[in-house]
Amino acid sequence: MPKKPLTRLERVRAEMAAHGLTQLIVSDPTTIFYLTGLHIDPGERMYCLLLSADGSARLFINRLFGTPDVGLPVVNFDDTDDAPALMAPYLDCHKGLGIDKDWPARFLLRLQELPVAREYRVGSICCDMVRAVKDEAEQKAMIASSKVNDDCMAEFAAAVHPGVTELELAEKIKAIYKAHGCSGVSFEPIVAFGEDAADPHHQNSARALKEGEMVLFDVGGVYDHYCSDMTRTFFTAEPTAHQREVYELVRLANETAEQLVRPGVKMCELDAAAREVIARAGYGEYFNHRLGHFIGLNDHEYGDVSSACRIEAKPGMCFSIEPGIYLPGDVGVRIEDLVLVTEDGCRVLNHYPKEITIL
Repeated sequence: MPKKPLTRLERVRAEMAAHGLTQLIVSDPTTIFYLTGLHIDPGERMYCLLLSADGSARLFINRLFGTPDVGLPVVNFDDTDDAPALMAPYLDCHKGLGIDKDWPARFLLRLQELPVAREYRVGSICCDMVRAVKDEAEQKAMIASSKVNDDCMAEFAAAVHPGVTELELAEKIKAIYKAHGCSGVSFEPIVAFGEDAADPHHQNSARALKEGEMVLFDVGGVYDHYCSDMTRTFFTAEPTAHQREVYELVRLANETAEQLVRPGVKMCELDAAAREVIARAGYGEYFNHRLGHFIGLNDHEYGDVSSACRIEAKPGMCFSIEPGIYLPGDVGVRIEDLVLVTEDGCRVLNHYPKEITIL
């Protein structure tokens, strides 16, 4: 009989054991949503989930947000309460305590004044690595979100015309995502015309598109809680030989890395393979960012595809492959897909064409 899959909380506790932790404070609202299904923006108020290796868990939440039924004990408190102190009875002062990397210092410092733990360590890795490996439901959500992004990209391309500004297109992009059922965008859309595309994180401007200029879209929507992310670079006139060379090098780097994705390959190896394609052609210094980032409930999650990351790919991991060449004052090209690691390779989640396209 097949073994029943571990729940998300069980998977986190397994990571806690692997990292020598018996108690962990989770304060990131997205991770709490991932573990409990409860979505709350606490603002400046303390909000956290306390996990113990013995299987117990408690949610600490301000009374203003009610007492949610999440199948776990809930500890309410008021604005005038010493919220961190309320956690003391549930902590073992003889054991180490894992702390969320983003937990505000105003709560951590107060907790450290109390005799609640032998030591304090950043423990987010226990949740980060679990979130990095998408379960079956999440994989379906990522596939669906990327399918919506493919459909939207066709409409973004159709909205391009001389005289439209980057800011106007960015606003239209948001409206198109909404029309396709997205709750919002994964990040502020990047729309870059001509040499603006040579800035990897270009800020949209009131610049109007001129005939013959290239257009770069780096965009993503949030569909059923999960983020998409894709970059395509278009032409509005027949590309020059130089532009074509740069474009095809970036596409080759993208496809070379994607073909190598499989369980066991290190993220740094993928980065090196794409970078080698570009460097061999003499453009190495103009590929000036990492190859990709992990993605899911957040557009950028723990883990990246870079020369410094030795994380090995596992089935269920989802990350971007987005090489680029950026020649200041001249041309900028980036091509980005999301990939989902499978048992024997990967599934490229974006199917919008990557061949040179003239709008």
